[in-house]
Amino acid sequence: MGAEAGGPRGTAPGQQLRALFYALAPGESSFRTVEEVPDYVEKSIPFFITFIGLEFAVSWIQKRKLPGRINDGISSLSLGILSRLPDVLFRSIELISYIYVWNNYRLFELPWDSPWTWYLTLLGVDFAYYCFHRMSHEVNILWAAHQVHHSSEDYNLFTALRQSVLQKYTSWMFNLPMALFIPPSVFAVHLQFNLLYQFWIHTELITKLGPLEWILNTPSHHRVHHGRNPYCIDKNYGGTLIIWDRIFGTFEAEDGKVVYGLTHPVNSFDPIMLQITGKEVPFNPHVPAYLNCYALVHFAAIVDLYIELLASMTMLSQGAVLLRIGFIILSLASFGLLMENKSKAGILEIIRCLVFIGAYELGYFRSHFSFLGYAYEVLFSLSAAFWGIQIMKRITSFKDKHH
Repeated sequence: MGAEAGGPRGTAPGQQLRALFYALAPGESSFRTVEEVPDYVEKSIPFFITFIGLEFAVSWIQKRKLPGRINDGISSLSLGILSRLPDVLFRSIELISYIYVWNNYRLFELPWDSPWTWYLTLLGVDFAYYCFHRMSHEVNILWAAHQVHHSSEDYNLFTALRQSVLQKYTSWMFNLPMALFIPPSVFAVHLQFNLLYQFWIHTELITKLGPLEWILNTPSHHRVHHGRNPYCIDKNYGGTLIIWDRIFGTFEAEDGKVVYGLTHPVNSFDPIMLQITGKEVPFNPHVPAYLNCYALVHFAAIVDLYIELLASMTMLSQGAVLLRIGFIILSLASFGLLMENKSKAGILEIIRCLVFIGAYELGYFRSHFSFLGYAYEVLFSLSAAFWGIQIMKRITSFKDKHH
């Protein structure tokens, strides 16, 4: 049963959970217009957080160790937020280009509410993803954008959110043939489902899934794709289905321990630098425990600010939206420097904390949870004072060494 024309449709928690596993039926995920299509990705944020917490808990219970490092996890989440910020300002280029071709060049129109159209689009979107994904590993300019997702040396649900801000500007063209006959509203649903499905397969906790391994992309298959072992290179490109790899000769089964990351690992946790750089240096700098705690607390505040931005952006002025986006980018860059224990991180943190205090007092920033308002003022004030003291100590120490 399709939705009637109007604004974006709501989704029940159960539907949103099933969307993560591509388990919604055609009748509950078919819409007449693009405007009615829910933002399944945005609505999945609480489930992302829940499953990440569950993965950490299960890993600790089973193996007495965490599934990843704090610095790498913050880096992955920073990259995920950064990749979504352009969509706050503009409609996705994938949809803009698709709708343009549909409006001007479509050959015929399949019914938007037909289950056959729904299943055909599932296959079409996944095959287009396979083609794009394979090209992203074989063509240098496409790899330059895609390598961000492979730059983590951990493999967990954090890694699933490690996305490139540039990749969508190279992937859109692979979907355009479908715009000749598949309605944009159906495409917009499956574009999100294909992305969401790939979240849960980024884990080492799930081993094999029996007969499903023949048809679906699974954690086992995707671990191979993320490996830098010789047998793993350029294998298993599928998004939801693994059949394309089996058909076109790029399939490889998991065989022994997989070593993750790039063959030339990136030695940075800075989400800006990770977009463009990479060096052959394994990277896990020692960071004091208090810095890890500090980064976690402040990162949680930025996630709160990001969620509030998504919830209220239609009511904000363009200036307020740009200010929040700029502050989020500044914060993510600063966290990257903190995770590398760089000396200049202290100066950047003072600037960041003072900007937050000023913007919060002027009403430009608001927490998604109103009861946190005073706590944020205290947190950022104490943080600015802390970094001021640290910088003064360094200046004093520098002067003492040169006298």
